Amino acid sequence: MKDIEKNLENNFLISDEVLKWGKPYLDNFSRLMTYYKCATMEIETKFNVLNEEFALQHDRNPINSIKSRIKKPISIKEKLEKNKYPFTVESIEKYLNDVAGLRVVCSFTDDVYMLADALLKQDDITLVEKKDYIKEPKSSGYRSLHLIVEIPIFLSNEKKMMKVEIQLRTIAMDFWATIEHQLKYKKNFRLTKKMERELFMCAQISSHLDEKMNSLKKIIQESSNP
Repeated sequence: MKDIEKNLENNFLISDEVLKWGKPYLDNFSRLMTYYKCATMEIETKFNVLNEEFALQHDRNPINSIKSRIKKPISIKEKLEKNKYPFTVESIEKYLNDVAGLRVVCSFTDDVYMLADALLKQDDITLVEKKDYIKEPKSSGYRSLHLIVEIPIFLSNEKKMMKVEIQLRTIAMDFWATIEHQLKYKKNFRLTKKMERELFMCAQISSHLDEKMNSLKKIIQESSNP
């Protein structure tokens, strides 16, 4: 917090009075972001435990990678303003579900649903919202399973419920989504209709690849466990 105040003072020549006035808000904002970080850590631990348990039972890990992120302040501000909400700590908690995010990349489509079901069965997890873009992909071709969940974090003097957005997808889905994002949001360039069609075709190929890999996995499982 001292570094934030120093940067503000040096870069914007803000007076001590203004810094003193804004400090309670900065403190509260920083505290809330820490709570979101703690919530992502809790969820990540749960997935790591499920990954280890599955490895013991089936001799393979269903999770390829896990990445977490906390939305940047400028992105939070822009999203609140876009929806005509004030940029306050109270608004962040009340109106935004994706401040804390976790992306879980799996080997197979079956693993996505297995892990989601296993997580949602845990008694300290509350499902807020579910969007299945695997069964019903977006018009762009984007595929992923999105969950908004609520999880308690235990502080020194209280228990606090925090929301986390979880995206579960396969390696193929993640590859397509990553490349699509890099292409679509390149500065000073707009994709043509033809390029968008090409990206959609790539998404179809990615989906077909997932189906083939999932089928091969089932055949191997059945032959290994007659």
